[in-house]
Amino acid sequence: FQSLFFYVATVVIGLLLQQFVVYSVLLKTVARRSPVQFFKACRDVYLYAFSTASSNATLPLALETAEHTLRLPPNISRFVLTVGSTANQNGTALFEGVTVLFLAQVYGIELTTAQQIRVMAMSIVAGIGTAGVPGGSLPMVMIVMQSVGIPAEGMGLILGVDRFLDMCRTTVNVSGDLVIAALVSGRPSKA
Repeated sequence: FQSLFFYVATVVIGLLLQQFVVYSVLLKTVARRSPVQFFKACRDVYLYAFSTASSNATLPLALETAEHTLRLPPNISRFVLTVGSTANQNGTALFEGVTVLFLAQVYGIELTTAQQIRVMAMSIVAGIGTAGVPGGSLPMVMIVMQSVGIPAEGMGLILGVDRFLDMCRTTVNVSGDLVIAALVSGRPSKA
């Protein structure tokens, strides 16, 4: 249980760093927006994403928030958020990479540097193809696991904590879509 706790903590800390460090820096430097105000404006979207663990279910609320609260141009927000709900799964990619490395440690499998790079690259690519529904990343994790020789039975070790982690990573995925829409839109409009 201690190892499982450290695994969950590692994923959550990674997601928090992505959300509050990486996204904040991008919002401040590229979009010239206050990260605090941006995150506050998106809180309903984040809560919905967290509770449903589905990027697809959150899409209508994210579109409404982008256009009406954040005042992003509709042509940009509609395109970015729609594509992002399936293609921009950076929280999922982080989860998949950490999960595969955790299960390799559990099974005592030492991955070479080349294998770790393969896990990273495959996690990013698998994140692009992951369905925006609860548990949609689990089949992709199995593919990445098997590519480096980790037994598929290892999935049983993480199933008990996957729903919570799915809720967390979905929130980061949806937030990333909104941040990218803001970055593409540039400066906030005065309205």
